[in-house]
Amino acid sequence: MHVSKRVSHWARNTDPHAMFNILTGPQLFDCVESLLPEHRERSFPPTQTLSMFLTQALSGDGSCQSVVNEAMIKHVLSGNTPGKTNTGAYCKARKRLPLQMLSSLARHTGTLITRSTPAQWRWRGRPVRLVDGSTLTMADTEQNQALYPQPRSQKVGLGFPQCRVVALLCFESGALLNAATAPCKGKGSDEQTLLRSMLDTLNRDDLLLGDAFYATYFLYCELLRRGIDGVFEQHGSRKRSTDFRSGEKLGARDHLIVINKPKRKPDWMSQHDYERAPETLKVREFKAGGKIMVTTLLCANETSKDALKKLFRSRWNVELDLRNMKSTLGMEHLRCKTPEMAIKELWVYLLAYNLIRMLMAQSALLADQLPRQLSFKHTVQLCLAWHQHGAGTYDRVAIAQLLLLIAQRRVGLRPGRVEPRALKRRLKPFPMLTQTRQLARLDVLKNGQPKKQG
Repeated sequence: MHVSKRVSHWARNTDPHAMFNILTGPQLFDCVESLLPEHRERSFPPTQTLSMFLTQALSGDGSCQSVVNEAMIKHVLSGNTPGKTNTGAYCKARKRLPLQMLSSLARHTGTLITRSTPAQWRWRGRPVRLVDGSTLTMADTEQNQALYPQPRSQKVGLGFPQCRVVALLCFESGALLNAATAPCKGKGSDEQTLLRSMLDTLNRDDLLLGDAFYATYFLYCELLRRGIDGVFEQHGSRKRSTDFRSGEKLGARDHLIVINKPKRKPDWMSQHDYERAPETLKVREFKAGGKIMVTTLLCANETSKDALKKLFRSRWNVELDLRNMKSTLGMEHLRCKTPEMAIKELWVYLLAYNLIRMLMAQSALLADQLPRQLSFKHTVQLCLAWHQHGAGTYDRVAIAQLLLLIAQRRVGLRPGRVEPRALKRRLKPFPMLTQTRQLARLDVLKNGQPKKQG
């Protein structure tokens, strides 16, 4: 049976374990094999390589040596003769994994999760999508620096290559739907461009939440053309000219305004698309929670300002989701030494993230909770322990027990929480590296190690 049909079968029969089996059992590898090119049998076949790559993304160590050592230990404990523990064969096997396979599989799992979310998790019956961008660092190699250069503010040889990533996520389940990457400078590297490349991921009747980077005239036009609504913080260039005494008054600091099409065509836009865009656009502007926001939801009777304020506060979840990817999973710094492998590594992290989100969604269904009430880090820890102790069984009872363990740890509802961005524990008192490592080595050989600070 096709994967999508199996998901539909699960939805009709409301079996709380079937989706777990689809994504983590042998059925997952059916999808993987369909995306693989032709290959011959090797020491690390593609499915095993992908499994090891995922384990590497989820582990605290994150090194190739660690995951190869683990594979060899399992090999020996299974009664086989010891294999080689050098990482060369595994690294070559990772290199043979097609990027298209990894990215398609990550998107595929996200789509499966969102299609199976119950209607009661949605905001007034509508699917809510979150968008935000972030930056990652890469291994400091010449190849990475060439395509993803370090910030101009840093001296040559002292910084790390930087990559920008924009992610589209499902608010209800936290699943990643799509992602786009680019260098942090140059044409086509801004968050608006990356979002436009992913608009086909959105469906009619979706509701998109984003910060002030995305509140632009042509994005409103494109969303409305596709039957999608949006709620954004107002762009900084328009905040200064906001006057709630003008326009069609809907309530206190809440009005409808008409905005005009920019007179200058953006460089990324074709002349045909520019001429096709409407000359004016009616949007709703309101102030709530100290922010000025803009939305295409115009009717105050259907969507009150207070309801929109509460909805926009949920946009903070995308910040937490990105933090889970970067800090909890370790995606903040990509280890691979070439751009091609670094982007593959990124998509493996995103696939691992979605598999964790799938478990959380199933646990929430089983425990009659919302996925956002469950702890992401707690789920990762349980998955690692499950894997480490050889509990990788698809027995329905064992799976149900794992899901119930995931549901035990809940995160608190802390609206309006404020925390200082500061560290109490001091880092080790090493001086900053202010020259290339090669020059620093020569200096140490000549003058010895510098004295510790503090």
